[in-house]
Amino acid sequence: MLQNKKILLTLFLTGCALLEGCRPGSPAVNNSRQNSTPPIVVSNKNAGINNDMTNKDLVSHLPSGFEMPTDDVGRKLLKEYGAVFVAQGGAVPPKTVIFKNEAEVSAWQAGVSVSKENIGGVEIELQKAAMTALKEAASEAAKENQTITPRGNDAARRSYRETEELWASRVDPGLKHWVEAGKISEREAARIRALSPFDQVSEILRLEEQGLYFSKDLSKSIIYSVAPPGTSQHLSMLALDVVESENAKVRAILAKHGWFQTVSSDLPHFTFLGANEAQLPSLGLKRSVSGSRVFWTPAD
Repeated sequence: MLQNKKILLTLFLTGCALLEGCRPGSPAVNNSRQNSTPPIVVSNKNAGINNDMTNKDLVSHLPSGFEMPTDDVGRKLLKEYGAVFVAQGGAVPPKTVIFKNEAEVSAWQAGVSVSKENIGGVEIELQKAAMTALKEAASEAAKENQTITPRGNDAARRSYRETEELWASRVDPGLKHWVEAGKISEREAARIRALSPFDQVSEILRLEEQGLYFSKDLSKSIIYSVAPPGTSQHLSMLALDVVESENAKVRAILAKHGWFQTVSSDLPHFTFLGANEAQLPSLGLKRSVSGSRVFWTPAD
C-alpha cells in the first residue's frame, strides 16, 4: 500500500511539472488563460512588429500603443475597417480594433478633442481636426453650388449602444430565419442571443463560415451590412455618412480635404484620413475602384 502511494505521488508531481508551476497545495492552473495569446502592442510608430501582417507601411503608421489583433476575427476587422487607424492631420485613431463595451468607448471618446457643429442643417460631433476639414469642404462645395449634408444626427459620432442596436437589427432576424430554415436549433440561437454583443461577433462569423449569412438580405457577411459592436469607425468620430455620396463633385471635394471612402460596402460612408490622396499608398492603403467610386483600404 505504501509503495502504491509513492507511485501515485510521483505521477502527480510529474504531471504538475508538465503543467509548469503546479505544486501540492497551490491553486489549480487556469489553462485557458495560460494558453491565451496576448495582443501585440506597437511601442512606437516606427517599430518593427513581430506578427504575420505583411503590410509594413500600415503597421509603421499605426498609433503608438496600438493593440495588434492576434485572432482571426480581429485580423479580419482590421483588414475591412483598418484605414481609420492610420489617419493623419491631427486625427487621433483608436488603439484597438474592437472596443469591448460602452465604458471603453466612453473613456476613449472623453480623451480626444471633439467639436459639435451644425452642418447642412444637421448637428453632429466629430474630432476637431475632422470637423475643421469638413467645414472647409462644405464651404468649398457651397461655392460650387453643391451641398454636403450628414445623414441624420447619428451620421458622425456614435455610442457603443448605437452600434449594439444596429448589430441586433441584423443578428436577431438572422437567427430567427436560420432557426425556421432548420439550419440551427432554437437552443443554439438562444445561447447566442444570451451572449454579450462582444462575444456574439465570433459566433456569428463562425456561422457565416458555414454559409449562414447575417446581412440584411442574408446573402453576404454581416460585416458588409453593419459593423460589429465596438468596431464602427463612427466610434472614433472620424467617420461621416453623407447624403450626397453619389455626387462625384462632392466626393472630389471631400477627398481634397482629407475625407475618403474606406468601406466598400457602405456607400454613404466617408473617413477622415487627414492626408492627400498621393500620400495614402505610403500609409499602407490600396486604391480600388467600384463603379465610379474610389475606395482606400488596407493593402494585402
